Amino acid sequence: MSQKLKFINTNQSTFFATARKRVDTYFKEEQLSKNANSLMWFKTAFCVSIFFSLYLLILSGWFNSWVMLGMTFVLGTFAAFIGFNVCHDAIHGSFSKNSKVNKGLAYLFYLIGANPYLWNITHNIVHHTYTNIPGHDEDIEVAPGLIRLDESEKVNKIQRYQHLYAFWLYGLASLSWVLRKDYVKFFQKQIGQHTNKHPRLEYFNLFFYKLLHYFIFIGIPVLVLNLAWWQALIGFLVMHLAEGMVMGLVFQLAHVVEGTEFPAPNSQGNVEEAWADHQMRTTANFAPSSAMASFLLGGLNRQIEHHLFPKVCHIHYPAISAIIKKTAREFNLPYMESPTFWSAISSHYSILRKFGKEAYQVQHKRALALN
Repeated sequence: MSQKLKFINTNQSTFFATARKRVDTYFKEEQLSKNANSLMWFKTAFCVSIFFSLYLLILSGWFNSWVMLGMTFVLGTFAAFIGFNVCHDAIHGSFSKNSKVNKGLAYLFYLIGANPYLWNITHNIVHHTYTNIPGHDEDIEVAPGLIRLDESEKVNKIQRYQHLYAFWLYGLASLSWVLRKDYVKFFQKQIGQHTNKHPRLEYFNLFFYKLLHYFIFIGIPVLVLNLAWWQALIGFLVMHLAEGMVMGLVFQLAHVVEGTEFPAPNSQGNVEEAWADHQMRTTANFAPSSAMASFLLGGLNRQIEHHLFPKVCHIHYPAISAIIKKTAREFNLPYMESPTFWSAISSHYSILRKFGKEAYQVQHKRALALN
């Protein structure tokens, strides 16, 4: 069982109270709901309609194999966009004031191969609380033994090259999720500090919706297109490789870039700063001025705003970002952001190299000195 953690506001920081008051004032003065607006509903309709249109076009049999394979790749990217833009907000309860609407939209998570019940535990409860804390935030445990992001972990020989192969591994993120991760997490006794005690219905949901996903994206193509099973399996793999690459990159760029911290608790299990201050030191934005990133990535390029205000629909993040940035400066807290997607990629590459090759060199020199 992992050590029980507490955030101790040793400096009596009032950063979050001030930021929250200012954000609440903004919504009140502008007479805006914190939930979805018309643009958010348009994004939802756009992502879902493109996804289903591509799926039906693939099943139509009107195209040759190579075109269908390309469409399958695009289908995977839109699966990620549905997760970012619709399911993420719905599971956080920020899409709508109506819990039934949120629950209904969260069911789209099953469609793209994931489990919304488990995501709520691993992401909403654990990751949002213990961000970037090794041994507690399982979101930074991408591929144990292959990718190292924990300074206390010994560097192995393979990890010297993680800056070269990590980006390829991210493409496996969705396949791991749909074939392994949800099953493993479901039957763990504990995720982070959350003890797993699942309702009986969730046992049924886990297996039923996984089988339904396999049937929709492997079984139906075999039946409708008269494909061999291995041909349908290739399409399934391509779809999830595309989905995984998009998901893996976006999630890593939010917390594993230059400047973000990976703090360890003290011997008593305390993190000696306020929770919100901790979020500012472990989270970063990227491409904040990109209209395309804002539209397609569901606000995940503005992770600072999301981590502080997960109950606010991401469509409002650009508006409240100026408030948060100003407040952070007043309280002498970092507000980290990479100006473009590619600068964030470069920064992530540098971090992988730092925790891999560079750390191995230091470790090797120390070993030689001891000998």
